[in-house]
Amino acid sequence: MFETKLTNWKQAVLFVFTCAVTIGCSPVSKEKVSTISSHTQHDSMKVEHLLPTKPQGKPVVYQAFTRLFGNTNTTNKPWGTIDDNGVGKFSDFTDTALQGIKELGTTHIWYTGVPHHDVTTDYSAYGITNDDPDVVKGRAGSPYAVKDYYSVNPDLADDPAKRLQEFTALIARTHKNGMQVIIDIVPNHVARNYHSLAKPEGISDFGEQDDTTVEYDRDNNFYYVVGSDFQVPLPLDGYQPLGGEAYYLSDAQFAESPAKWTGNGSRQAQPDFYDWYETVKVNYGVKPDGSYDFVRLPEQYLHHSIQQHAAFWSDKTVPDSWVKFRDIALYWLDKGVDGFRYDMAEMVPVEFWSYLNSSIKLKNPQAFLLAEVYNPDMYRRYIQMGKMDYLYDKVEFYDTLKVIMQGNGKGKTLHQIQANHQDIEQHMLHFLENHDEQRIASDDFAGKVGGAQMGKPALVVSALISRSPTLLYFGQEVGEDGSEDLGFGNPSRTSIFDYGGVPAHQRWMNNGKFDGGQLSASETALRSFYIDVMKISAFHPAMLGDYMPLNFKADQISDPQTGEVIKSVIRSEIEIETESADKLVAFVRYTDNQRVLVVSHFDQLRAINLAVVLTAVQLETLKLTSGGYLGVDLLTGTEHSLIVEEALGVMELSLEPMQSVVIQL
Repeated sequence: MFETKLTNWKQAVLFVFTCAVTIGCSPVSKEKVSTISSHTQHDSMKVEHLLPTKPQGKPVVYQAFTRLFGNTNTTNKPWGTIDDNGVGKFSDFTDTALQGIKELGTTHIWYTGVPHHDVTTDYSAYGITNDDPDVVKGRAGSPYAVKDYYSVNPDLADDPAKRLQEFTALIARTHKNGMQVIIDIVPNHVARNYHSLAKPEGISDFGEQDDTTVEYDRDNNFYYVVGSDFQVPLPLDGYQPLGGEAYYLSDAQFAESPAKWTGNGSRQAQPDFYDWYETVKVNYGVKPDGSYDFVRLPEQYLHHSIQQHAAFWSDKTVPDSWVKFRDIALYWLDKGVDGFRYDMAEMVPVEFWSYLNSSIKLKNPQAFLLAEVYNPDMYRRYIQMGKMDYLYDKVEFYDTLKVIMQGNGKGKTLHQIQANHQDIEQHMLHFLENHDEQRIASDDFAGKVGGAQMGKPALVVSALISRSPTLLYFGQEVGEDGSEDLGFGNPSRTSIFDYGGVPAHQRWMNNGKFDGGQLSASETALRSFYIDVMKISAFHPAMLGDYMPLNFKADQISDPQTGEVIKSVIRSEIEIETESADKLVAFVRYTDNQRVLVVSHFDQLRAINLAVVLTAVQLETLKLTSGGYLGVDLLTGTEHSLIVEEALGVMELSLEPMQSVVIQL
């Protein structure tokens, strides 16, 4: 339709309007909806051939739940033991497995659940005390109830006696395959029975030197409920530790006198069942009334360097817990770990993060520091004052995108969020799944209609809309649905508390070959899509450039000579009904010499024809002058024509349900 060049500005506007008002949605037919614009598909014009040859820009974090990743056992018995259901090992991350992870553009592997946390498997033969099921969640235990920060989970080792050596070998293997290593640090809380068998000489355990006769002291590591002993929470909904299996420590008793505050801040000697009762809260010099018992960081340090932050703390005395976690972080840096993911960082004062992160960055300026912070009002303080590299963009970006995926949100809302984040957007990590969130393919999320396919337009938007790094959760790229009921963990989220296998991921593993040999055709195609999108995210130069939102807001086009309103069209975009516009997200990423137009269609059932319209201001920003431009979809190799005629640029598209285009101009 664009084969004939438009000869004047009014004709261009009238032509655009004619196309726009005829745009509509139609049910998906058995045959592919043909595109209105002139295009040709070339099989050779795929991502790998079209990407400019550039080094990687944006980081990609692959979260591997270490206990589950390499497990080939398919039994998945509820409350199954390690012998029933099996367990993954450090050694399962072979060179082949690591190259499969790297294929997704991965720069950093977050090995989740590595520090030695409470488990119910008996390792007393290795000098490890047994953990009490009354304060352990699940059969395999929560990775966030760490009992020894100077060692690693014995479940993960082929020889538990050599578990630390096996992990350091994995660090070296990961580095050899061109990626870096992240592990968890959980400063807000530790296991109720914290006791390190591997701490270096001169290091004391958390709580070892506490004055337990007082509720609070600045240099106590814990808070105490003076005069009261700890009581195990009353179970709800018929809950029984280990699923009711008899065990000598499972007696609704746990000796702790006096009781400590629980990890989420409960001050009761008997916490609630839904409290984080398996953990105790760490004291950072915050008094019970909420006031601070340490030197505050002056406000001007929002704009000061790492070196200036480190210098500030160099002559200050700080609470003992600060020093303990600094020692832990530096210990792991010495072992070759490249960075940390900080659990529930906002529950710890921002001054501590300044102290810790400046210490880390002095030792390793390239260390990767990722924090779980859910309060948008605190984002800038944790980045600027706390010296975090990256924060989860959950409460605003992810939560909004989830609603759009489920068919209830409006695409333009994401642009409002991005506008509010422009000063920090490169620090806001994007994700679609992690261990806390529902699997996209689960019935409770999008599984009943779009399933894992709904993750495709969301991935395009999440990974390409900004300079933000992207996190992928293992199994996400093959449509894992998290439906297994393994015991403590709830279906729809792959359990982090139990032993088990992860079926779709296991099909990619193919009994340790890591070649996708057991994947279905749709799972294989989904993984290929993820690889293509993540290559664009990680390597395309435009992904480090600027962002131009393309909204669906009506605006008027006037004759530049008379001022007469010719017609109302969609400024920057498309003349379509509001319902359809709500299911579209469109933007341009660009540098001085690179331009990528992205449109994602979230409708699960209907195809759409539309005309993308760029205004004169946008054309000038993108340095597009009059004439025709050939755009190529990096995902398919399909060519699309952009016609620029004086004040407007027009490209027509046809999008099927849940389809995205990433058009390089």
